[in-house]
Amino acid sequence: MSNSQSQFLRKAENALETTLFASRWLMAPFYLLMIGALGMLLVKFAQESWHILTHTLIMTESDAVLAVLSLIDITLTGNLLLMVLFAGYENFVSKLDVDDHEDRPDWMGKVDFAGLKLKLVASIVAISGINLLKNFMALEADALTQGKQDQLFWLLAIHLMFVVSGVMLAFMDKIVASTPRH
Repeated sequence: MSNSQSQFLRKAENALETTLFASRWLMAPFYLLMIGALGMLLVKFAQESWHILTHTLIMTESDAVLAVLSLIDITLTGNLLLMVLFAGYENFVSKLDVDDHEDRPDWMGKVDFAGLKLKLVASIVAISGINLLKNFMALEADALTQGKQDQLFWLLAIHLMFVVSGVMLAFMDKIVASTPRH
């Protein structure tokens, strides 16, 4: 191979690698739209809060607990979204330049992809658990129809699958962490 061919191949490889590296910025609009999704959750939280506020005096205790669980559910979903937003952006697009900000969360910049997966699964399990609890609390003892029984069965089965998946992910990450690097 001649020297000019070798130089051409090096330049082509360098151009390809630069393009591949720059392509990470195609993910930036995803993260911007996630901010919009966070705003949507805020609107739903405010709407649910208004509903609770205007109906507090006529709610049963069970209705009040269910309403609060709905607020917790929305909050956990918002936390999950923020975690994906910050950690995903930092891991896949660019580091956030907010190191000196006093409100910077301690975990920012320290959550790698494996840690993000585990945090996501833990959040999903918590959200699923709250949803399952809301459905159980909404039951009326004499109104447990076959359709409602089937729905509860599937909610429980899906929740258990989330739990098992989370345990398996944690176990796989433990195996990977204990495997010597080559």
